[in-house]
Amino acid sequence: MDDLIEDDGPGNAPEFTVSELSGAVKRTVEGAFSHVRVRGEVGRLSRPRSGHIYLDLKDDRSVLAAVIWKGVSGRLATQPEEGMEVIATGRLTTFPGQSKYQMVIEDIRPAGVGALMAMLEKRRAVLQAEGLFAEGRKRPLPFLPEVIGVITSPSGAVIRDILHRLRDRFPRRVLIWPVAVQGEKCAPEVTNAIKGFNAIQPGGPIPRPDLLIVARGGGSLEDLWGFNDEGVVRAAAASDIPLISAVGHETDTTLIDFASDKRAPTPSAAAEMAVPVRLDMLAWVVAQDAALSRAVGQAVSTRKQRLGDLSRALPRPDALLDTPRQRLDRAADRLAPALRAATQNRRLVSDRLAGRLSPALSRALAVKRLAYERPAAALTPARLRRVVADGKIRVQALGQRLDPARLTARVVQSRQRFEEVSQRFSRVACNGLDVRRTQLESLDRLRQTLGYTATLKRGYAVIRSDDLVITTQASAAAARALEIEFADGKLAVTPIGASAPKPSPKRRATPEDDPEQGSLL
Repeated sequence: MDDLIEDDGPGNAPEFTVSELSGAVKRTVEGAFSHVRVRGEVGRLSRPRSGHIYLDLKDDRSVLAAVIWKGVSGRLATQPEEGMEVIATGRLTTFPGQSKYQMVIEDIRPAGVGALMAMLEKRRAVLQAEGLFAEGRKRPLPFLPEVIGVITSPSGAVIRDILHRLRDRFPRRVLIWPVAVQGEKCAPEVTNAIKGFNAIQPGGPIPRPDLLIVARGGGSLEDLWGFNDEGVVRAAAASDIPLISAVGHETDTTLIDFASDKRAPTPSAAAEMAVPVRLDMLAWVVAQDAALSRAVGQAVSTRKQRLGDLSRALPRPDALLDTPRQRLDRAADRLAPALRAATQNRRLVSDRLAGRLSPALSRALAVKRLAYERPAAALTPARLRRVVADGKIRVQALGQRLDPARLTARVVQSRQRFEEVSQRFSRVACNGLDVRRTQLESLDRLRQTLGYTATLKRGYAVIRSDDLVITTQASAAAARALEIEFADGKLAVTPIGASAPKPSPKRRATPEDDPEQGSLL
């Protein structure tokens, strides 16, 4: 017995190398846990340049290392974020380089709507703190945009509703940027579309939109999750072009609604916000024309009435001349006796002064007296009557110039000139409105003529392959699938001899294929 105890030999236990033992453990773990679902909180998440995602799944007592390969991460509907509670589906494996085990995740989803709402509220609070949702930064929408950019799926009913609504209200030029409206491609494509429209330079071959509409129909929270992406929200807030958000129905709310300049409850409502009703504008122009005509007519009538009132308040020309005529007659009657009395008085004064003067002065005074008496002798009553008669003739001539008939004729002439000016003003205003209405209708006909939809109605068609227009026979022969657009719809065809590409065999990734995973584990 002592010999057996003291024996240090290997005994019957088999010997393994480290690699053999690691391989056996790997096969055991992968065989027993080839498909598992794990619920936990995401922690210590990293995204190296290789495109893989390394993270930890943890609860209150344990931590499980996990990896999401690059090919799987690009197909995820929801990207994991630190602190999110998720349900991961995949398989367990080991990493022999460090004697660690880990989970290779093939699908990961939030643990219910509550987790999504919590993450959404957290993201909303962060973006709101940065001021992206402030009302002061929102811009007013243009009253009548020339070009409208629509970011939506080109194959859904949303774009047809928007185009139909615009055609009914006020036809405008529309540029469509096709994007995916759900799934993993939704957020980057919508972000690139907003930035792409803003990058268009004015005056270039492609017109720069005056207004953007981001539209999508209703759906669940997961379907609309792409419009809650932080990149989409920041692109909408940084857009220099006013943007209308029309995502989901009226009860659906996404983060792009807070960052946009205007939120529409439905895509059709977004089209109604974008343009006014053309018939309403025409009715408004007609109403303004009628109001202008009424105002001009009322102004002319008011001034005509005031002119008539003022003319009735003027006195008669005869009444104006009666008093001056009487004063003239009385002055003429008093003129001759006054002249004679004044002459007599001056003669008496002269005689008294002459007696006191020398003979020489007397002779000079006599000469002056003769010179003074001659004009006085000429002032006979007959001459005075002639002067008075001449004055009456001049007064009568002035009275004829104040004839009521002449005043009435001048009033009528001024009234006719005023009516002619008013008629010319009305004609010019009406002609201006007619010219603008004709120009508007001509531009509308030109728009319909230049549009390619009118060409489709004449029997033509547009051929596309991978969203590119095919213009040559060689391009059509090289395409794997074609889409032909007619006036009443689209048709998908396959060229003769074309075959769908065969998928390459998919090799399961191992830890040895990714040298960077060891750095984390």
